[in-house]
Amino acid sequence: MKSLRPIQKKLATGLVAGLAAIALTACTGNSSDDDKADLGGGTSQAASGSNDDAGDKVVIGFSAPAADHGWMGSITQSAKDVAAQYDDVELRVAEGTNDVNLQISQVETFINDKVDAIVLLPFDGAAMTPVALEAMKAGIPVINVDREFDDPNAARVTVLGDNYGMGVSAGKYICDNLNGKTDAVVAEIAGIDSLPLTQDRSQGFKDALAECDQNVDNRVAAEFTVESGEEQAANLLQAAPHIDFLWNHDDDQGVGVMAAIQNAGRDEFTMIGGAGSKNAMELIKSGDSVLKATVIYPSTQAADGIKLARLLVQGKSMSDLVEVEVPRTVQLYAPVVTADNVDQFIDTAFQS
Repeated sequence: MKSLRPIQKKLATGLVAGLAAIALTACTGNSSDDDKADLGGGTSQAASGSNDDAGDKVVIGFSAPAADHGWMGSITQSAKDVAAQYDDVELRVAEGTNDVNLQISQVETFINDKVDAIVLLPFDGAAMTPVALEAMKAGIPVINVDREFDDPNAARVTVLGDNYGMGVSAGKYICDNLNGKTDAVVAEIAGIDSLPLTQDRSQGFKDALAECDQNVDNRVAAEFTVESGEEQAANLLQAAPHIDFLWNHDDDQGVGVMAAIQNAGRDEFTMIGGAGSKNAMELIKSGDSVLKATVIYPSTQAADGIKLARLLVQGKSMSDLVEVEVPRTVQLYAPVVTADNVDQFIDTAFQS
């Protein structure tokens, strides 16, 4: 398990939030009429136009795990959709696989084909590190998505969600909705406990709850699947005769969690989801279930990776930043979706 910083430091270190909302424009020179440096950076577009204007052709290789759940399916589809928006992008998509050796061979093929950039969501970040280093040494920039490599030199850019921040957002939502209750019963349905991402989510949740003197009273771990969600939720509900708040880490497994809740006839608690599926948002919008909120873990990370790969190859910068180079790390925010703001997020949500 990687080391975890205090909540205050974690919340202060987000590098770039909400990348999908940023308009991308080209970088121009730094001279100005008064001889002072123009700090407009990528936002100064008068001379060069928008970054979305067609440029040199960019061939991008893309590889991700098999789309065996809604979030992962959306990762690949979003990447394809964004690439299709650009006439100057050729996206070569490898078949999704959970076989590390096959994914390594896919990247080796991209290297041999001399693609301009590779966007890679590794099935196993550690196992994919050597071949990513090989690509970088060959002069092919790698954009690492979601699951980090062991060596930072294996990627030019890393695009991440905020797992710790997800837990913080879920815990803060509970703190904000205690309504004076000092002894709330809080339950948690985690994902796969052996994964660092699950550990980070749980730690963020624990740290945020501590800010309002609450703790996790009942906890089970599922496996990010509908079946495991239903099984573990049933176990939890049987063990906890009363719950005030329940956070489920993942909206895909949440389909099973909701089935178990309905089968048990339980409705005394407020449930918070995780990842931000369209199914969950529709339930939140309806107001007809215990599910009142979900915490976003963007399924647009690879789509952002495609945009960044295009910028890198074409020698462009990001808009709204003074820096003339694309950042090394982009970490997306983990906002809470409720009935009050669901319309802002539902159109880009994935289907479980």
